Amino acid sequence: MIALSLNEIAAIVGGQSHDIPDPEVRVTGPVVIDSRTVEKGGLFAAFAGERVDGHDYARGAVEDGAVAVLATRPLPGVPVIVVDDVVQALGALARTVVERLGATAVALTGSAGKTSTKDLIAQLLRRRGPTVWPDGNLNNEIGLPLTALRAVEDTRYLVLEMGARYVGDIRYLTGLVPPRIGLVLNVGTAHIGEFGGRERIALAKGEMVESLPAAAEGGVAVLNADDPLVRAMSSRTRARVVLFGEADEADVQAENVRLTATGQAAFRLRTPSGCRDVTLRLYGEHHVSNALAAAAVAHELGMSVDEIADALSEAVTLSRWRMEVTERSDGVTIVNDAYNANPESMRAALRALAAMGGASRAEGGRTWAVLGPMAELGDESLAEHDAVGRLAVRLNVSKLVAVGGREASWLRLGAYNEGSWGEESVHVSDAQAAVDLLRSELRPGDVVLVKASRSAGLERVALALLESTTEGEVSGR
Repeated sequence: MIALSLNEIAAIVGGQSHDIPDPEVRVTGPVVIDSRTVEKGGLFAAFAGERVDGHDYARGAVEDGAVAVLATRPLPGVPVIVVDDVVQALGALARTVVERLGATAVALTGSAGKTSTKDLIAQLLRRRGPTVWPDGNLNNEIGLPLTALRAVEDTRYLVLEMGARYVGDIRYLTGLVPPRIGLVLNVGTAHIGEFGGRERIALAKGEMVESLPAAAEGGVAVLNADDPLVRAMSSRTRARVVLFGEADEADVQAENVRLTATGQAAFRLRTPSGCRDVTLRLYGEHHVSNALAAAAVAHELGMSVDEIADALSEAVTLSRWRMEVTERSDGVTIVNDAYNANPESMRAALRALAAMGGASRAEGGRTWAVLGPMAELGDESLAEHDAVGRLAVRLNVSKLVAVGGREASWLRLGAYNEGSWGEESVHVSDAQAAVDLLRSELRPGDVVLVKASRSAGLERVALALLESTTEGEVSGR
């Protein structure tokens, strides 16, 4: 964080200082909410959660180097800035820091692909100057301020991911850190059970472009030309609109899209300043749209088509458990995409698995889809799980392992009704059962995809399958 005194911080957040020996001492380290990650000179924000109360760890955080603690009550003997609401205090502090920096803020949202696209944008922009972006998917009212507060005096670009569960969420986040460039990737079915329909999701995602400055003030809305609900958002913004996609009208376009023998996407990148061929190191055709979105942002910030193409071709996966590909020493390939799942990302991952399995199938290898539940789909849940099970069969995935309870049974039923009988698909109760099955069945050349919503914890399957190997090279890392 840019150096601020405790007096300044107290004034910004509207807090009261308690047991602070020197109010002019400056916070020079990061703001954290986990006392185990405190660094010397940092600030610890204490949250009272359902299971853990951060106030109980405040003294230890100061002993480990924190200058002070943001808290909702005084803590005797601990330097504390007391506020009514720690979340609002973090937001106020982030807003002030960003205003003082003057860095270019780029924010993105969408139903799928946010984290992967954020990682791509960061890898492009850091070639132009110091860039801050979130680790993982810190995209809510706590994670976004924590990301912004990592910015320092020389930060040139701030890349922010914004998620939403309800209408109004993105409006709140853009109020904390107003973006100059706003990107909307897509409108899918993630959280459709909470939103109540895709139109409501589009209403929420469109708050991004409504927040942007006018075109005359440098505002740019980057929109997916291939998604009608996103493209329609052009009428909701004062900013200049830039379209990306495969549609003819796109300003940044992909031509001749194809997959390599190993399942990585290649295409011809067309921008207003020229064309270049790109071959991604990321797996799956769905990353083409993400790459185009990143290219459109980079182009608006002055990168040449050659710089963009080179950076995209060298970009890797930065966030864990998102199409993380590891080849074991025995020739089995594990694809850990277990961080999260929704119908769109599940379909994209299955198509990537099918492409990756092409070469291995010719040599006797098989493709395995180890799939768990997709959460927060509401009334659409049965139909969406059934459809994913059917798609696995249509893509000729060799083996489907549906893991979990009711939703997994729907996955298995969809596959069965599509013609997956006998041992081609199976329903198991939990992650350990899946691990036991796979350990007994896998053979050299097999490719295993593991994917589910975060709450299912299926990363345990992928990690367990890798534990017994002593070698292995992670591709795209």
